[in-house]
Amino acid sequence: MAQKYETVTLVKAGPLARISFCRPDIHNAFNDTLIYEMTDLFTAVKKDKEIRVAVLTGEGKSFCAGADLNWMRRVRDYSYEKNLEESLALAELFHLIYTMPIPIVGRINGAAIGGGTGFVSVCDIAVAAASAKFSFSEVKIGVVPACIGPYVIKKIGEGKAREFFISGERLTAAEAHRIGLVNRVVADERLDEEIDQLVKILLSSGPNAIAMAKELITAVPAMTPDKFKPFTAEMIAKLRKSDEGQEGMDAYLNKRKPKWVID
Repeated sequence: MAQKYETVTLVKAGPLARISFCRPDIHNAFNDTLIYEMTDLFTAVKKDKEIRVAVLTGEGKSFCAGADLNWMRRVRDYSYEKNLEESLALAELFHLIYTMPIPIVGRINGAAIGGGTGFVSVCDIAVAAASAKFSFSEVKIGVVPACIGPYVIKKIGEGKAREFFISGERLTAAEAHRIGLVNRVVADERLDEEIDQLVKILLSSGPNAIAMAKELITAVPAMTPDKFKPFTAEMIAKLRKSDEGQEGMDAYLNKRKPKWVID
């Protein structure tokens, strides 16, 4: 975890990892370097068994303003094969974050535009400052929100995706909350307080139970009843007999906090 990055930062505090886009001078716009560095960082976080929650945010006034203009100038001249290579790398990054076994909390401190909304959509819980702005602006430059599409559509549904993917209009934090892109909106000055409280709540839950809950949510919608009935029954039976499940039930029955709770 000692790796140094140019475009992202990681600050680890016990079970909490704070991950930030650190290009505030260009509103945390991402390029190929950020894609590969963020992939390396999240891969390392996934392997670190001490980390139980990660907070993703942006330094400065913005969360992530989408693709870096200088990178876009280079991309225009790439071959199809090179474009495909970098697009696949971005798709893999979103999937990596989305499938992390730990909860990913989005601290949306400012604008999340274009691909920046993709990073919002792969967070398990996104908390936005009231001043934050959002937009699926890709159509304005003749492209589409492709790599982020699967995750945004899961968040906001096909109807809203149709509306905002083809209009590219700007959304307020309140509108982003209304359509389900973000989970909570708070006054700017209360953003850190809300994030800290949410992290505390998440750390009071069983780490393995959280991972299994995420797996349940991802797997079950694609299953038929003959698949999800044994899948869910086996999951709860295994968890009840696991060390974590035994500890949690014993703590509940004896009116004490389970060992994983950090005061």
